[in-house]
Amino acid sequence: MTSRAGESFVLPRAVAEAEQLLATPVPPAGPTTAQGDPATGEWTATEGAGFRMVPLWEGDPLTGVYAPEWNDAEEVSDAHLASLAEELDRRWGPHRTVRLDGPLRAWQTGAPVEPLFQALFAEDLYGDLTVWGPVGPDGRWFAVTVGHSDGDAPLVLAALVSDRAVARA
Repeated sequence: MTSRAGESFVLPRAVAEAEQLLATPVPPAGPTTAQGDPATGEWTATEGAGFRMVPLWEGDPLTGVYAPEWNDAEEVSDAHLASLAEELDRRWGPHRTVRLDGPLRAWQTGAPVEPLFQALFAEDLYGDLTVWGPVGPDGRWFAVTVGHSDGDAPLVLAALVSDRAVARA
């Protein structure tokens, strides 16, 4: 669960948060740390060497939800991702997709993966990345993804910024 629970997806807000995230400083080195809301403990951000990621939207919990409602929930989250990607394509040029199946398999077997991928997986963000980069005057990389931890957990749309290329390992 994230600090975004209960909020509606609003495209202009998501775009503004994406642009703000692109301008946010990232630590050049150091350990990866997840941050939570002081009152609820829900995830608010994760930082690590060269990156920062945040939730942009969280869907409803999927407790007791089965098809077709399950499919509807996935379609809603995919539509949010697609509308955000379309708007960012207009601003930053075409995106590309970075598949996470290879890093995920490596991580699941205990093989080392980049801290950025470890951070994504720690927040149950297993969906492929929609990536732009380099973007802006600092040549940063930006990505969005959708994921969820298990059958009952809500779907989460998250964004990340990195001062390093975001590519499949």
